Amino acid sequence: MRFVFLSNFFNQHQKPFSDAMYDIWGDDYCFIETVKMDEERAALGWENYENTQYLLRYHEQPVECQKRIESADVVICGSAPAELVKNRVKSNKLVFRYAERQIRKKPSLIRLLFWYFKWHREYPKNKSIYLLCASAYTSEDYAKLGVFKDKAYKWGYFPEKYSYDVSSLISSKDPTNIVWVGRFLELKRPLDAVEVAAMLKNEGFRFSVTMIGSGEEEHLIRDAISRYDLDNEITLTGAVPHTEVRRYMERAGIFLFTSDFQEGWGAVMNEAMNAGCAVVASHAAGSTPYLISSDNGYIYRCGDINRLFFIVKALLQSPKRQCEIGKNAYNTIAAEWNSDVAAKRLIELSRCLMDGKDPKKLFSAGPCSVAERIKDDWFDKTAETAD
Repeated sequence: MRFVFLSNFFNQHQKPFSDAMYDIWGDDYCFIETVKMDEERAALGWENYENTQYLLRYHEQPVECQKRIESADVVICGSAPAELVKNRVKSNKLVFRYAERQIRKKPSLIRLLFWYFKWHREYPKNKSIYLLCASAYTSEDYAKLGVFKDKAYKWGYFPEKYSYDVSSLISSKDPTNIVWVGRFLELKRPLDAVEVAAMLKNEGFRFSVTMIGSGEEEHLIRDAISRYDLDNEITLTGAVPHTEVRRYMERAGIFLFTSDFQEGWGAVMNEAMNAGCAVVASHAAGSTPYLISSDNGYIYRCGDINRLFFIVKALLQSPKRQCEIGKNAYNTIAAEWNSDVAAKRLIELSRCLMDGKDPKKLFSAGPCSVAERIKDDWFDKTAETAD
């Protein structure tokens, strides 16, 4: 089989999946980058992967790239122009639309009408085009406008999977060490971590919080740290290389993931789970409903600082529970939510669809299982309590 993955930029989150596909298919797999990387992203440390064997660039080889798109058995179309797969869709050749959630804020009626006509034109019901959901909310966003009904499958981002002796990893952690990772933006809600730290200090807990990242809200975070007298409890590292981020995660007992509904996926949670952290995750982030269950992490309603504090407090009081959650989180990534599993499952799903078989019973959970419709208020109805 010949596979093509189309997206704007090739980056570290897509490389492990692409490596897994290339290991299976060799030159019958390629990744086509559709946009020339700009200086801003290059300055942020995005690699250009010049020597990657399977990487093609549309702006450098448009004829060759279009030929590969047309001749492939399967095309995955991420953040790339729909025009590039228009002929495939018309010819009923298999296409997967790979997308994060589309409706992150309440849209106007004009915007909804625009999406309705655009999506129905690009994703006709009677063609072999299916949805890979890189957010638990993607399926609902499309389905509410009548697109991809019963044609959506769970997907996500698959950062590099590290292999550890999990018992040694967990036993080496500091259960009082809490880590937060991300850009300091409003949608990431970094101030929530500072608020929780202030509450923990008021109750006399011994702990440390490491906040890794930088961004436009950094001055607000520094002001809050000063206001709450948390200079000894919170460390701001600035931006660090992603390999070094893993070192911080490996040492931490607890990981806070506080993003709101504008967070498409949040690959840092995959990484924290892979590093054996006990994750406390906002219900609003796109990866949370897919990755977190009752035995491998905790979910709280986004913005509920009291609930976030209650869960973190309980984990600090129970290092044993931290260890149990951390081991289960590691096993979730090691056994199911990783690039090797995703590659093998996508191949099986593709074969099933091309053979005209029903794929809905292929996988009961994880990548390529059926993506149910999840509304924004799902957690209000199923909220869990901390042990």
